[in-house]
Amino acid sequence: MTAPWSGFSSVIAVPVQAYLDHKRALARKYLNEEMGLRLFDRFLIDEQVDELGAIDAALIERFLASRKRSPARSYNHLLSVIRGFFEWLVLQEQLPDSPVLLRPRRTGPMPRPFLFEPAQAADLLERARALPDNPTASDRGRSYHLMFALMYALGLRVGEVTRLRHDDVDRQRQLLRINNTKFSKDRLVPFGPGVRRHLEDFLGGTHHRGTPSSTPEKLVFSFTGGGPVSRHSVARTFRTLMLDRYEIAPGVGMPRPHCLRHSFAVGTLLRWYRAGVDPNERLARLSTFLGHVDPVSTAWYLTITAELLDEANDRYERYAPILSGEPVT
Repeated sequence: MTAPWSGFSSVIAVPVQAYLDHKRALARKYLNEEMGLRLFDRFLIDEQVDELGAIDAALIERFLASRKRSPARSYNHLLSVIRGFFEWLVLQEQLPDSPVLLRPRRTGPMPRPFLFEPAQAADLLERARALPDNPTASDRGRSYHLMFALMYALGLRVGEVTRLRHDDVDRQRQLLRINNTKFSKDRLVPFGPGVRRHLEDFLGGTHHRGTPSSTPEKLVFSFTGGGPVSRHSVARTFRTLMLDRYEIAPGVGMPRPHCLRHSFAVGTLLRWYRAGVDPNERLARLSTFLGHVDPVSTAWYLTITAELLDEANDRYERYAPILSGEPVT
């Protein structure tokens, strides 16, 4: 049985904590990275390594081999975590060079996200609304209906939805306050009359009025009355609703809740193209709306569907003759 975590205690204890503090000072949460470094910390204790200089390439290789990570991306992530830490130690002049010499494993192309058509999203929301309550979750159908609706209509992340509190919902100004997001940033997300009606229906219902859950600091979505709905519960419910529902095209990944956010972003870009708006001029706005660190992350959406590429090609064909001075037919 694995002993409970009680803090870093190997030879890297002090520098690894300084490394994590440094990254978090730059608004990086580094939660997954910390978990990888915890594994390495315990490995060093088991190996009885008592000085930084004793950590060599062979030891790093044994550590990675001990984790049994078959998927290349999982292996490469752990490798990059260890490499990043040792490169920081070199920059801090605590080591002359990094002992991490292994190369990442070859990976195949990333599958494209599943993108919901409007009719498919409507179907998902209706089936979510029909979910029955169970002994541990009352108002389950309406809760999942609104959670998935916010992800699809506003491009919110799963964690951003499940962490919403009553005082984060400004119905008067039609704004959501999204706090402490993926990159430790806060932002305001405006919503329209359709989302407002759903929020009014949910928050104004008898389940939320006159109960402790209606106090400002209480969570909007909580089946226990205490903590938020877990991401695992959201993912499990989503998979149940999507099971064998649609045929998945080759090269497209299995649907997951984050695909609702992808669908919002791509749908927004498509509407801009079809309205004659230059997406490049508004990309920074969409990036801010989605809570991305920079527009480069948002620009990725421009490349993931044939429909978007067709719209871009059509626009190019219309404007290329004008730019080159050729007559327009």
